[in-house]
Amino acid sequence: MGVEVGEEEDGGLILKGKRNRYERMDSGFAAEEEDDADAGAGADDVGSRRQGEIKNSNTQKFVIACALFASLNSVLLGYDVGVMSGAILFMKEDLNLTEVQLEVLVGILSIISLLGSLAGGKTSDAIGRKWTIALAAVIFQSGAAIMSLASSFTVLMIGRLLAGIGIGFGVMIAPVYIAEISPTITRGRLTSFPEICVNLGILLGYISNYAFSGLPVHISWRVMLGVGILPSVFIGFALFVIPESPRWLVMRNRIDEARLVLAKTNESEREVEMRLSEIQQAARFANVETYDSKAIWRELLNPTPGVRRMLITGCGIQCFQQITGIDATVYYSPTIFKEAGIKEKTQLLAATVAVGFTKTMLILIAIFLIDKVGRKPLLYVSTIGMTVCLLGLSVTLAFMGNGKVGILLAILWVCGNVAFFSVGIGPVCWVVSSEIFPLRLRAQASALGAVGSRVSSGVVTMSFLSVTRMITVGGTFFLFAIISALSVIFVHKCVPETKGKSLEQIEMLFQDEKEWQGGEVELGDAERLVPK
Repeated sequence: MGVEVGEEEDGGLILKGKRNRYERMDSGFAAEEEDDADAGAGADDVGSRRQGEIKNSNTQKFVIACALFASLNSVLLGYDVGVMSGAILFMKEDLNLTEVQLEVLVGILSIISLLGSLAGGKTSDAIGRKWTIALAAVIFQSGAAIMSLASSFTVLMIGRLLAGIGIGFGVMIAPVYIAEISPTITRGRLTSFPEICVNLGILLGYISNYAFSGLPVHISWRVMLGVGILPSVFIGFALFVIPESPRWLVMRNRIDEARLVLAKTNESEREVEMRLSEIQQAARFANVETYDSKAIWRELLNPTPGVRRMLITGCGIQCFQQITGIDATVYYSPTIFKEAGIKEKTQLLAATVAVGFTKTMLILIAIFLIDKVGRKPLLYVSTIGMTVCLLGLSVTLAFMGNGKVGILLAILWVCGNVAFFSVGIGPVCWVVSSEIFPLRLRAQASALGAVGSRVSSGVVTMSFLSVTRMITVGGTFFLFAIISALSVIFVHKCVPETKGKSLEQIEMLFQDEKEWQGGEVELGDAERLVPK
């Protein structure tokens, strides 16, 4: 029978309750000590986890800040595109410009920007990605200031030429910088930031047009252009925040600096060392001192099969992005809506604000999907949707113009076109073209792709009004619909999936034609990346 009440000590033992259970006191004390030790270890683990979470959060915030600041030049490009669509209405009246002069004024920026893009690759290799971003802003702002004070077509063109060179630098360097500084898992999302900023700039340009359209004709367009100088203040501040690209630092043998930058942009020491090792291996034959620009251009102009596939993908997607008519749609949206039946300038500009708002909102969706869904699915949705909208706009303008239904449908088709563009080929184009080239060729090859984009844009925008006179606005958009249908085939045949792969791993994807077209590759020995 057990003890009925209480507890009784007996030497080193304690007699408990009704079950006569005996436990050594020293065992109890040891258990208590173990519990205390476990609690202490648990507290240490919790503390470590919290510190890790704080570091991860700080790392993510820093990388996002770098991507945003590097993308500010794209706001300038977008603002110019958006503001010129309305400013040319007032320029034509104030300076008595002809239709041909308007076409040249609008389109020359894209053509001349190829000089900036071509020079941007070599410049960024020489002075670094960071200071090339700064140079782009200075040149563009000089051009914008000259344009806002111009009193003739000649002075306007001088400012336009400078702005074009600055844009050439900017559109080439921002995606390269962001791709080189971003962790693999978020690279797609962050590299599409420039496209977000382009869309934001376009929306701000449209809003500026509407806001200042009530001013006198000789003042309104000058204020519209002058407001575009303001972002330079933020770009100046950005130079004190963003670091240099770690891959450029490795190319210049500044390994310790590269390690410090990687420590700020990656979440663990192991990941830092792994990324640094990959970059060093890829840079072995890409050092600026041993791999000069002539050798780079020789390899691009006489490429190996792998580099040729990269050029087809990178330059091809850049050209298709523009020859489907997106810049013509944005620059000449007032002309399109006027053809549909809207006559008042204020109403025309208000309709363009709806286009800009749609374009900006849809790009945000792409940002969340690009690293989850992948590049290629978004490209399929984008190119197929654009084809349908361009065809619908063509039919509407050809057969339903000058009526309320026609006006409504025209606005819907234009908004649909820019929406599908923004959810896919708009941002994905820059992501793909910035991540597929090897380190030794990346700056120059990206510059070449940007040249293809700008030339395509210039040809389209400089010929749009002339072509519409020959085959009507509806006929012109039918032509764009055919080109957009061809872009679907191009995406299927020539654009592999790059989601989740490091920049060095993506290079392996293009070494075999089946892997290139299939979009999958076993990620093996990194030494295969480097020529023997």
